[in-house]
Amino acid sequence: MSHFSTVKTQLRKKEPLMQALVHLGYVPQEGKNTVRGFRGQTVKAELAVKMPEGGDIGFRWNENQKAYELVTDLDLWKQQIPFDRFLSKLTQQYALSTVLAATAEEGFEVAERKNNIDGSIELVVTRWDS
Repeated sequence: MSHFSTVKTQLRKKEPLMQALVHLGYVPQEGKNTVRGFRGQTVKAELAVKMPEGGDIGFRWNENQKAYELVTDLDLWKQQIPFDRFLSKLTQQYALSTVLAATAEEGFEVAERKNNIDGSIELVVTRWDS
């Protein structure tokens, strides 16, 4: 019996997902990876964060959902924050990376960025038209 939990996400692009993980202090590895769980159990993932003591975090592409799903052994979860908060912060950083990339592509620049006490992030972007 597998200890791994699979969590559906709305994370659809690899690059902002990797940027979000890096921003949160993780080192994601691309490619065919093995995610380690309880008593040496493993699952495959396209993106993984290896943890020194095991209990890795992995992301697999779900073709039906057209999004990455998070796979990890929640019994071995040893991160500094609870899983729900991790997923919330990851989703927020993913959204931020996606917005920043889209606005830069449209020629906008970040004029102001504010991290609020409640954890929200405010962005003001500008673009000069000639």
